[in-house]
Amino acid sequence: MNWQLRFLGVGNSQAAPVLGSASAVLERDDMPQLLIDCGQEALTAYFARYGQSPHAIFITHLHLDHVGGLERLFYTAYFDDALRGKIKLFVPAAIVPAMQSRLADYPGVLAEGGANWWDAFQLIPVSTGFWHEGLHFCVFPVRHHQPDSAFGLRLPGSFIWTGDTRPIPERLGDGVAAGELIAHDCGLDGNPSHTGLADIQRDYPASWWPSLVLYHYASTVDGEVMQAQGFRVAKTGQAFALPTPVPGPLA
Repeated sequence: MNWQLRFLGVGNSQAAPVLGSASAVLERDDMPQLLIDCGQEALTAYFARYGQSPHAIFITHLHLDHVGGLERLFYTAYFDDALRGKIKLFVPAAIVPAMQSRLADYPGVLAEGGANWWDAFQLIPVSTGFWHEGLHFCVFPVRHHQPDSAFGLRLPGSFIWTGDTRPIPERLGDGVAAGELIAHDCGLDGNPSHTGLADIQRDYPASWWPSLVLYHYASTVDGEVMQAQGFRVAKTGQAFALPTPVPGPLA
């Protein structure tokens, strides 16, 4: 059984039209298991690669370059009897109220009436973790804007996806020690909500750097500069082989 993490997009919000909105798919034997975030460009890339709608999505936070594709996915699912109410949305419980107000409260989701936003999906609020396809995923808060507004994802033994974040060494040590791939938000220049290359070099031991794959950057040139510094930098559409996940609790 082969596991991969495929980057559908690697750009920040400004670079998304060129580099794709930051998103990835966990693949098992080349088949999609879980989509991480659903910006407009990510959903387009998903349809192009897999020829089908995603059946399960984890949402890290609610900026539109990470959830903007959900409106289009609503219409795809709602008008398909085979999909309506069956697409699993794993959403950290702390951001469910904001997701309701940002996406689901808009009046008249259908012009004809008679439909609710959530009719198209199966909402699964999560806190510290969740089960999916026989695997147990861990969920943890990251440092992006206000506390408890953005979250990362870990599949123990296999990978960590930081989502949009400042450095979080306190969250990543166990993953590095376990040999997991660490997909990390990183642009050439950091800011109060995102990690920059200098932050990586300052806040993470050099022994951790080979575990990192950097994404969410501003341009192809910025990615090349980071790569020239010796870091692995994800490209749009690129897949990275993953270690086999460890069994979850009670599995």
